[in-house]
Amino acid sequence: MRVMITGANGFVGRELSLRLLADGVLCGQPVEALLLLDQSLDGFPEDKRIRRYCGSVADTALVRRALADGVDVVFHLVSVPGGAAEANYEQGYEVNLRASLELLHQLRNADRAPRLVYASSIAVYGSNLALRMDEASACLPQSSYATHKLIVESQLVDLARRGEVDGVALRLPGIVARARQSRGLKSAFMSDLLQAFAAGEHYVCPVSAQATAWWMSVRCCVDNLVHAAELRGELASRVIQLPVLQLSIEQVLDALSIWFGEEPRSLLSFAPEPELEARFGCYPPLRTPQAKALGFHHDGSAAALLRNALNLPATPRARRPVPSLAGAPS
Repeated sequence: MRVMITGANGFVGRELSLRLLADGVLCGQPVEALLLLDQSLDGFPEDKRIRRYCGSVADTALVRRALADGVDVVFHLVSVPGGAAEANYEQGYEVNLRASLELLHQLRNADRAPRLVYASSIAVYGSNLALRMDEASACLPQSSYATHKLIVESQLVDLARRGEVDGVALRLPGIVARARQSRGLKSAFMSDLLQAFAAGEHYVCPVSAQATAWWMSVRCCVDNLVHAAELRGELASRVIQLPVLQLSIEQVLDALSIWFGEEPRSLLSFAPEPELEARFGCYPPLRTPQAKALGFHHDGSAAALLRNALNLPATPRARRPVPSLAGAPS
């Protein structure tokens, strides 16, 4: 089994890479080669299964070289985040759209159709969402990032129809808990809030306590990515909206207080930014019966979300701020 991960050094990519190395199997077969592609690949363990391809996914020759010996599964995770893609259209276009379409083009010319798992985004729905959402809700992207994600979804569906790429696109929600100050990521406040509360640091939250978002831990996200790679049989849809936890900031703070007590709450203040809250703090309930029937899942509860995102113990042992271990192998 030869597995490729683009964006391997990113938040989700690194967690996925370490998971595959630890498990050693995917789709019931040993992982013989793990092809990692990113601008930098420092800090990965010395492992004979790892093949490093340092550079941009927009480098067509580099991608062709990585795929030269064949590949069974590709996790396409790399992207320029929404805020950065909006500020620098050319960079977003090159990575999020052109490079993704080129990757699909190269995969369709493989001797046999590989399984492609594409990390799409809930951004495709836009803002001003309906009071209740489900898997049939319309997509109305309102950013270049979201538009490019939707275009790549469409191309993936078309190539799957043609039998040339065995693709699945997963629409990911806000994944936590990233390192602080994730550049260009408008939803970074979700992770920043968790990290600051856990560390007992002052934090000014840019959305109100009543703001609601769709949450998922990086551990749960990796579970779903692996599950998508291992799905077999006829799929009713090649685009899957993952189940999510819809939680308000207040609900997340209540759950955090169970582990860390009420004191960190006194270090928190609110300065809502209307535009940010309108886009990232007004997510309604979301029904995903089709995805659940296929075996995809969310974290289950706010408590489980925090345990998975911050690597907390199963039960609270101390009510005091402790450093986060986010990013450590699960």
